[in-house]
Amino acid sequence: MPRHERPLEPLPEWRLRIYRTLFESETPRAKAFDLVLAIVILLSVVIVAVESVSAIEEKIGFYLRILEWVLTVFFTVEYVLRLLSFRKPWKYALSFFGLVDLLSILPTYIGIFYTGAGSLLVIRTLRLVRMFRVLKLANFMIEAQTLVNALKASRSKITVFVTVVMIMVVISGTLMYLIESQADSGFTSIPRAMYWAIVTMTTVGYGDIAPKTPLGQLLAALLMVSGYAIIAVPTGIVSAELVLAKPDTAVSTRHCPHCATEGHDPEAVYCYRCGEDLDPSRGLNQPPESGA
Repeated sequence: MPRHERPLEPLPEWRLRIYRTLFESETPRAKAFDLVLAIVILLSVVIVAVESVSAIEEKIGFYLRILEWVLTVFFTVEYVLRLLSFRKPWKYALSFFGLVDLLSILPTYIGIFYTGAGSLLVIRTLRLVRMFRVLKLANFMIEAQTLVNALKASRSKITVFVTVVMIMVVISGTLMYLIESQADSGFTSIPRAMYWAIVTMTTVGYGDIAPKTPLGQLLAALLMVSGYAIIAVPTGIVSAELVLAKPDTAVSTRHCPHCATEGHDPEAVYCYRCGEDLDPSRGLNQPPESGA
């Protein structure tokens, strides 16, 4: 149930219309806006990528910058409208998508004073996550939540696993430094030897450092073999939790107009996180109509 004791007025019609266009994807207008937004985001990312090519920058760089400013103004207006349509704008501003939306427009303005900040505009690709709503992929949120639950259930085991791995890195790195420090093989310090141990255990094997002494090569061989066994451990832990995890029920794509939380039950009336009414057309603590 809602936490507030004093009722608030429903959102004005103009704010409600903006809210349902920007935050919901059930109406044709909202779907059309999300598709246009996705196209504009992709166009912006393409412009950033193309600007990094010096030959293209020399020929049409001026026009690309003009187009980038046009897109930035579009994103700025959209961000302001999202804030205006929210009952508590600061809640949206501090949410994940709110921060992404802000970071997607800041680089262009920062670029006025600091050259090179425009390359950070690739952050806008994160906004394409909104396309999951447009493409009717909301059902994948169920599987995603199941995976998140499995990872949460595995965190204590994974923490122990990572701790053991780090202990092995420290011990093997120290031993390799003691063995190879006089062999001029690149093990100039314990931290550098620990770096080699991490690269070896993860089977990356850059090859920039390699032991030369027989004892060092033996230790390296043992570490390589153990690396293959270690890789399988976290996979097995998470897989076991996935088998035990029960998939959640279906979820909708509605935002809570008070705390910006997503992933509510399709028949939910109140937000599962803050307890407020999910319908922005009603005031706080105003009971839903019968059958809602």
